[in-house]
Amino acid sequence: MKHSPSIDGLIDAFCKLPGIGRKNASRLAFHILRTSKEEAQTLARRIMEVKEKIRLCSECFNLTDEDPCPICRDSERSVETICVVEEPNDVLAIENTGSFKGKYHVLHGTLRPLQGVGPEHIKLKELLNRLEQHGVKEVILATNPTREGSATAVYLTQLIKPLGITVTRIASGVPVGSEIEYTDSVTLSMAMEGRKEM
Repeated sequence: MKHSPSIDGLIDAFCKLPGIGRKNASRLAFHILRTSKEEAQTLARRIMEVKEKIRLCSECFNLTDEDPCPICRDSERSVETICVVEEPNDVLAIENTGSFKGKYHVLHGTLRPLQGVGPEHIKLKELLNRLEQHGVKEVILATNPTREGSATAVYLTQLIKPLGITVTRIASGVPVGSEIEYTDSVTLSMAMEGRKEM
């Protein structure tokens, strides 16, 4: 069913969001139409605000509007342990467990040689620089338990172990093939506590 070009354009825009099909996009578009003009303007402002203000933390490469980010600035957090994750959403998932009190490093991807994604395409060099400059004693590899995440963990282990730093991997409480972002906090907390050296 065709609507006005403006409504169809809004539905098409929502369809480009991950996990949003045409039916959900249509619901979102009509929800926007039912809200007040002020609410719609607030939503538009919030979208523009994150596009203009959010950048990568110069230390951990998490998303932030302050540099360094609040986690990197927190003096209560241990500098001796770095948890390496694939994406910023993974930091949020682990933080929601309340079980980790160290620092993070966000890779922004995994190694995928068949797709042409090598070490130079993720924040790997930056991680190694951090490990050389700080008194890091343990690196927790919290990459997703997928083929790419596991391969990246093995590659990182081979690079980090010779530096004399303990390398651990989160326990397999996180189901194989799933993503950390969608794992419940109890399972994720148990996985963090049950990590093992690689």
